[in-house]
Amino acid sequence: MRIWVDADACPGVIKDILFRAAERSQVMTTFVANKVLYVPPSAYLRALQVAKGFDVADNEIVAMLEAGDLVITADIPLAAQVIEKQAHALNPRGEFYSAENIRERLAMRDFMESLRASGVETQGPNAMQASDRHAFARQLDQFLARKRMD
Repeated sequence: MRIWVDADACPGVIKDILFRAAERSQVMTTFVANKVLYVPPSAYLRALQVAKGFDVADNEIVAMLEAGDLVITADIPLAAQVIEKQAHALNPRGEFYSAENIRERLAMRDFMESLRASGVETQGPNAMQASDRHAFARQLDQFLARKRMD
């Protein structure tokens, strides 16, 4: 099992949690982005820079991941592809995407996109709160603990 991070838009505080979790759990964690990223020196951390372009990082993650891997992303279409490959997707606010909820998330994303395209101003996501960071850390820890038991 590996962890893949859609790192271009991943909040720094979430990256810090992942740095510590990779070391603690000794799970290889790869941060994929189209810009240079810093990761601390570790046998369990890797930064992978891909070419700039629409969905290049997402496509690279999907190409490399295997069933059972974990992907950290707020990108709903990427999460849908992850689930199709029998892997797990967790967003930076601590919510797991699943086969049961991904269609609803995609429909809402598409609806909001169509509103914006028609000129309606919509609000972006709320700023990350301490409760979001705690929810993410808790879900990640529980996931890694379950994987150790398997």
